[in-house]
Amino acid sequence: MARQGQRGLQRPVVLVGMMGAGKTAVGTMLARVLGVPFLDSDEEIVRAAQMPISEIFARDGEPFFRARESEVLARLLGNTPAVISTGGGAFLSEGNRALIARHGISVWLKADLDLLWQRVRHKNTRPLLRTADPKGTLETLLAARAPVYALAQVAVEAEPELSVEHMAQKVIGALKAHPGVIAED
Repeated sequence: MARQGQRGLQRPVVLVGMMGAGKTAVGTMLARVLGVPFLDSDEEIVRAAQMPISEIFARDGEPFFRARESEVLARLLGNTPAVISTGGGAFLSEGNRALIARHGISVWLKADLDLLWQRVRHKNTRPLLRTADPKGTLETLLAARAPVYALAQVAVEAEPELSVEHMAQKVIGALKAHPGVIAED
């Protein structure tokens, strides 16, 4: 998809939602279309720790990981406008939600259980799904997290038939309804 030069991102766009919602794929395309950097908070944590997230969870625990996640998010939000993908649990922190609202705009990529399961069921890189019943765990996580994700400033419904490009365009359409996010030349 060609870059659309008339658009200028004025503040960071922070993609939130469940694992498998498309934050990385849609975020990469969205950044390309808007001509801004794509930043992945999980990748930044992995780079800083020099180990996979699953190892951080196993070695240091989830609270340690969440603290590093907040530090990385604060740093990424301090940069120039970009599209930032967060881990599924990042938005659960009230402090992270306030930070995002102060410096950027949160976008919930909202996907139902069946779509999420189709996307994550064959991946072994999801530490929270390393349970006897991963789909049941995913369902429980979604039920618990959806009310918090609903606090995002923008919600965009993922649809299985939409390509990544069309989903990125859907996000842009939703962002245009918020003054001060995307400037039109």
